[in-house]
Amino acid sequence: MSFQLQSVLITDEIDTQCVEILQKNGIQVVKNTKLTKEQLLTEIPKYDGLVVRSATKVTADVINAGTNLKIIGRAGTGVDNIDCDVATKRGIIVMNTPGGNTLSAAEHTCTLICALSRHIHRGDRAMKEEKWSERKVLMGNELYGKTLAIIGLGRIGKEVALRMQSFGMTTIGYDPIIPAEVSAEFNTEWMPLEKIWPLADYITVHTPLIPQTRNLINDQVFSVCKKGVKVVNVARGGIIEEAAIKRAIESGQCGGAGLDVFESEPPKDFTLAKMPQVLATPHLGASTTEAQKRVAVEIAEQFVDVVRGKSLFGAINAHAMTNALSPESRPWVVLGRKLGQVAAGLNPGNVENMQVTTYGPSLKQAGSYLSAAILSGLLQNSPAIGGGDSATLNLVNSPALAKQIGLNVKNTHEEAAPAPYTNVVSVIFNNGFRLSGTTSGGNALLIEVQGQQFSLLPTVAADMKNTLVKFSITTSGGTGNPQLLPTVAGALASAGMCVSSLTVSVENDGQKWGVATFATPPTEKCLEVLKTIVNAAVLVTL
Repeated sequence: MSFQLQSVLITDEIDTQCVEILQKNGIQVVKNTKLTKEQLLTEIPKYDGLVVRSATKVTADVINAGTNLKIIGRAGTGVDNIDCDVATKRGIIVMNTPGGNTLSAAEHTCTLICALSRHIHRGDRAMKEEKWSERKVLMGNELYGKTLAIIGLGRIGKEVALRMQSFGMTTIGYDPIIPAEVSAEFNTEWMPLEKIWPLADYITVHTPLIPQTRNLINDQVFSVCKKGVKVVNVARGGIIEEAAIKRAIESGQCGGAGLDVFESEPPKDFTLAKMPQVLATPHLGASTTEAQKRVAVEIAEQFVDVVRGKSLFGAINAHAMTNALSPESRPWVVLGRKLGQVAAGLNPGNVENMQVTTYGPSLKQAGSYLSAAILSGLLQNSPAIGGGDSATLNLVNSPALAKQIGLNVKNTHEEAAPAPYTNVVSVIFNNGFRLSGTTSGGNALLIEVQGQQFSLLPTVAADMKNTLVKFSITTSGGTGNPQLLPTVAGALASAGMCVSSLTVSVENDGQKWGVATFATPPTEKCLEVLKTIVNAAVLVTL
């Protein structure tokens, strides 16, 4: 898939290396961190890309105003300030820098754990208030021999585990994606959540804020924890329910909380942050010089990698594009889209299920992007589905749109391609309609419709370019009609059409399919004339 990026707008403070890297790679950059919401809505249509940190809220109206936007990048972990659903529907890639903040967030987590264990924040406050006598009530605990539960065993969770193990802590954890054998590699025992809660002396969370993790730690969880358990959140506000923390501290069930993030930022109510047992910081997890330089460099390099077709690292809504960026894959993306367009024209019935089968070793990892490409063509033209916007349907939003309308997609692969081809893609729909194609010399070639194959030589297969007319013919006796091509060509010429190519499939069950392409778009007269000598004729614009 070709991806061009000419201009990028940066609306939040970011290290200058981000600008320098983009500019060195031929991308125009404008940095303006003082735009009002109204000014941003006016400016955003001028740019292909947008880079933000946390201050800019990339809402639905901003995304919809960005009529030329192709990619939005957040220099940081997570995309809470970006409306990803709207971006996906618009076919815009959204990416973040999942590794850039790792060390800083992990160190901040460890700092809060250590400070909570010895009441460092309360001791500091006592000294500033000249209350030396408070040392009597600030008895702490060693971390040695304590159990740290880590919820989320990805990059940050792993780094926290390694660091706190050096204090002699036992680390246990849970992650729905990271398996037990992987967490064991960094000496962390994987457990289900219900087994973790009663064992933990400290709990730290390192997950995104999604419906499944909102209020993950609540009154019920606190009730089954050890009395005096301490909790830390340097991930996202709302993973640990703030009201539940307050109630657990007041009852003595929670011995303290280290909070760097809050349900609303800044908090609307500072009551929790002011509690003596709470060590609160204003979202400082990524606020290190090193982290900010790292995320600035990484988001710029990720943009450049997409343009060069090297990588889609950090993208959160473009899984189908992962293997579609290389020059080798681009002809196949074009083929997929054209197969979808042809299917929409020839198979206007109700589409509920679609199976895409790839054949050949080089297409082993191509199923996701080929099915997305087919969907982008199918949903663009299909009257049964209601049509689509050809300017915006792409590999990002076509799978989401298919899911929205209830079109189920299945991908399969077979190593051996049907002779004489090396690689082939076939698509079959719930009503049995089937198409197959391949590529040759960078061209998309149609090699089969409904089991009826075109020439076995790829060089003379039906070349799917520009505007074409597909027609079906009933033959008799299995002998075919040697005058068919001259008859069709003559009819088209009589309609004033300049035919670029004319191909007819091999006969199968008394049927043939034909494809005609033209130097200029066919007229209605062309279709009317053609329909006098064939069963059916359909105009498809590619």
